Amino acid sequence: MSYKNNLKKLLFVAVLLIPSLSQAQEVINLYSGAIPNAQPGNFTEQKTLPTSGTYTKVVTPQLEIYRPENPNGTAVIICPGGSYRMIVFNSEGIRSAKEFVKNGVTAFVLKYRLPVDSIIVNKTIGPLQDAQQAIKVVRENAAKWGVDVNKVGIVGFSAGGHLASTVATHFQKPVIENSNNTNLRPDFVALVYPVISMQDNLTHKDSKRNLLGSSPTKEITDLYSNELQVDTKTPPTFLVAAEDDNVVDIDNSIAFYQHLKQNKVPSELHLFAKGGHGFGGQPIDMWMGPLIKWMQNNKWVNK
Repeated sequence: MSYKNNLKKLLFVAVLLIPSLSQAQEVINLYSGAIPNAQPGNFTEQKTLPTSGTYTKVVTPQLEIYRPENPNGTAVIICPGGSYRMIVFNSEGIRSAKEFVKNGVTAFVLKYRLPVDSIIVNKTIGPLQDAQQAIKVVRENAAKWGVDVNKVGIVGFSAGGHLASTVATHFQKPVIENSNNTNLRPDFVALVYPVISMQDNLTHKDSKRNLLGSSPTKEITDLYSNELQVDTKTPPTFLVAAEDDNVVDIDNSIAFYQHLKQNKVPSELHLFAKGGHGFGGQPIDMWMGPLIKWMQNNKWVNK
């Protein structure tokens, strides 16, 4: 066989191997038994074309696990956004997971149930159940994955930022079975162009309607306005957004930051002049760089 043919064969094999290196090492179901709060019936999971990796209906919540060669013990649970109507799984979830892995962080991308009445009995708590269960699963299997139980954080984008901030402010009120009394409080939080509030003057209307319905009471609106739920036990938080975001008002981030400071919770807020919602067209290091620096300063990532 000629040198050229040998080279072609090697390149062909290399191309076949590349996808496997970029895929999750493990995918697990969040619940080993019956899924809590699920409507009875046979439902089909819905996903758009594989290249976009967007889920529009989730029946079986899962974690996709990305592990570094040399883990430093820190883990993040990633909650992609999508207005609580879809999950932008690839670009916000998998892409971010790979960047964390480069920095020695074990990343768990959460495929959570979207608040759809047809598949969830109480849709308002459905996403939170899955996010709390993700914290529980990671901590209870920490030794298996090389994770320090005291270095488990949560990262959220857009409506996934609302979910992550809900986990950060509602951990004292479990909505899952937790007879082991596993700690459901994340050790740190990173919120990227997040929805925070359900108040009409701040909220992203689609996210609010999809989660709380068309006519939520003041009580539940306030409960899920997470800036109002901050207290001294809220975990250290990193926030980042762009001033030209015309989808989610950056005052969501500012309001959350102000309440964090009032409660003396260690926090950082980064605002960029340009980037829009989703930081489209910007290199991931625009926001990941400052986040990794913050994690280094807090000893969750090695310098």
